Amino acid sequence: MAFGPLCWQTGTAKHGCAMTKISSGRFFEDFRQGDIICHATPRTLTAADASLYTALYGSRFAVQSSDAFAHQIGYPHSPLDDLLVFHVVFGKTVPDISLNAVANLGYAGCRFLTPVYPGDTLSAVSEVIGLKENSNRQTGVVYVRSQGFNQRGDLVLDYVRWVMVRKRDPQAASPPEHVPTLPRALHPEALGDACPALRVDRYDGILAGSPHRFDDYAPGEKIDHVDGMTVEEAEHQLATRLYQNTAKVHFNQFTESKGRFGRRLIYGGHVISLARALSFNGLANAFHVAAINGGRHVAPLFAGETVFCWSEILDKAPLEGRDDVGALRVRTIATKDRPCADYPLMVGDAYDPAVILDLDYWVLIPR
Repeated sequence: MAFGPLCWQTGTAKHGCAMTKISSGRFFEDFRQGDIICHATPRTLTAADASLYTALYGSRFAVQSSDAFAHQIGYPHSPLDDLLVFHVVFGKTVPDISLNAVANLGYAGCRFLTPVYPGDTLSAVSEVIGLKENSNRQTGVVYVRSQGFNQRGDLVLDYVRWVMVRKRDPQAASPPEHVPTLPRALHPEALGDACPALRVDRYDGILAGSPHRFDDYAPGEKIDHVDGMTVEEAEHQLATRLYQNTAKVHFNQFTESKGRFGRRLIYGGHVISLARALSFNGLANAFHVAAINGGRHVAPLFAGETVFCWSEILDKAPLEGRDDVGALRVRTIATKDRPCADYPLMVGDAYDPAVILDLDYWVLIPR
């Protein structure tokens, strides 16, 4: 992905948009295949951000919780939670990609490529890789590849997402259609770049919260994570502001009271982080999210509802040239107001009405 002088700059007259000092966001007809968009604002992450993230989700993975634990196994000190990194990079893209979104539809090919530590500064760039107008001519789907970089220019995160965006004028001509071919899953050879070589002989299962390692899991195994977490209105708004995500649907009750749902919609990434935190009970040693193969926000979540989740081990793989960690491919299903002892997923050809998230991802776990 190239960037610099090719960036689509906010406030410039391009693709028929008038020069203005304020931004109302891009509508579907404003996007063009190949657009390169440099996003504001660079963000330095600190230990305070990590503490607030813990307060919001209750994540307990030892490597991200303890400098002493992380240093003992080979990190210089405790890295930031992978999903905190994802949300911050994602948040940079919202004002330029999805301010006028109806819904974020899915993710593919997401790789975590460099560890991020307190004090690192993240910035983001996106490329438009696909466009497709919907048959109602009111909206269209925009496919973007977004990349996050640290202050040294190291690529930290690389992922594709697609989002349904409103048209400013339903009669406006739409850009040429192109739907990209996306991978169903990342190969294990693409994993592990963000995890240094570890001294797993120093990995303390008691302190980590579980004795279960790579060889203790098998494809087809299902895990009910048991616990549930109720989301409060203030929490999900605080979380979304933490990521500088400006999507209107999460904050403005004045306008959302007149919308489809009549209330503020919880950011889908909030659900992902809740499910990841809840998965500790059963996957405590799966300390690093190495990749997200795909994800679908099946249904909305609202304040006052309680999130539960369960996981299935889809696959497992050793990593080439490494005997310290292996990879588990996990599918986590999150529900609202529905415990998961019976592993709810499908009812006939449709999702169970309680399902809100279907996430397919790779985690690393000590061998």
